[in-house]
Amino acid sequence: MLIDNHNRIINYVRLAVTDRCNLRCNYCMPAEGINFAKSDKLFTIDELSRLSEILVSQGVDKIRITGGEPFVRKDLIVLLRRLSEMEALKDISVTTNATLIGPYIDELKVLGIHNINVSMDAIHRKTFEKITRRKHYDTVYNNMIRLITEGFNVRINCIALEGQNIEDILPMLELTKHYDVSVRFLEEMPFNGGSKTFDKITWDYKHILEYIRDAHPEYYKLESPKTSTSINYKIPGYKGTFGVIPSFSRTFCGSCNRLRISATGDVITCLYAKASTNLRDIMRAENSEGRVKAEILKAIGSRAKTGFEAQKKYENVFDNSMTSIGG
Repeated sequence: MLIDNHNRIINYVRLAVTDRCNLRCNYCMPAEGINFAKSDKLFTIDELSRLSEILVSQGVDKIRITGGEPFVRKDLIVLLRRLSEMEALKDISVTTNATLIGPYIDELKVLGIHNINVSMDAIHRKTFEKITRRKHYDTVYNNMIRLITEGFNVRINCIALEGQNIEDILPMLELTKHYDVSVRFLEEMPFNGGSKTFDKITWDYKHILEYIRDAHPEYYKLESPKTSTSINYKIPGYKGTFGVIPSFSRTFCGSCNRLRISATGDVITCLYAKASTNLRDIMRAENSEGRVKAEILKAIGSRAKTGFEAQKKYENVFDNSMTSIGG
């Protein structure tokens, strides 16, 4: 079992398989993109499989596959097959922009991978295309609806972007009226590859809730797991639910149970911290398992208590793009 220096059990790993993405969302990176890692700097599928086995042996029972956009990797399904064979893994989930997932939906169902987070920041085509700088609206919407109607546990993640998609909040919420889906509204974070700087936001989780309350004053709060990053709610008569994620306000740090590992091997103990260590070269040496375990233990043994504490320790942490640190 992995226990950090603040007595928090770490059983959840966000494992990035690539830093590449086929969208260019304006809150994530500049229009020209970022300097993506060369393929030899990324973990191979075999390395990701071995790393996952090591993590599971240390008590990790939940792995979320992230990117970039994970399905940019054409060999991703091989990793997912291997993960599905690990009996101690209770939860395998994927975060995706839903542009490339279509051909894999049937096999995901067979593998028992039902938890899918879809990143979609607008329900209106024009707004979607403006934010993503790409014309993939139909593909994303159709894949999202297919996942919902075919019984996947779908959570739609929508970042509240001042001056861009606020008018989409209530229409996005209407999806929960007709479908058993969770729509979560996230606070914007300054991990955008240096395309924008800010030290405060207007649309924090309280403002989002006030905005929704004006239209739906009858919504009520749901009980959520202690380690949940989202505060969840339901509107009476609606099939689905909605939530807010205080990713900038960081109200959930006290119960944080997660670790991030980037596609190039960086171990990141907090979104607002720099990498603690890198596992890639260690994984490529002989007899690596013991050293990998030791590095993970070392990293979680020196975690910041909160995201605010982590931020104070590091300069230029916001120069990163979300796509390079696992979304």
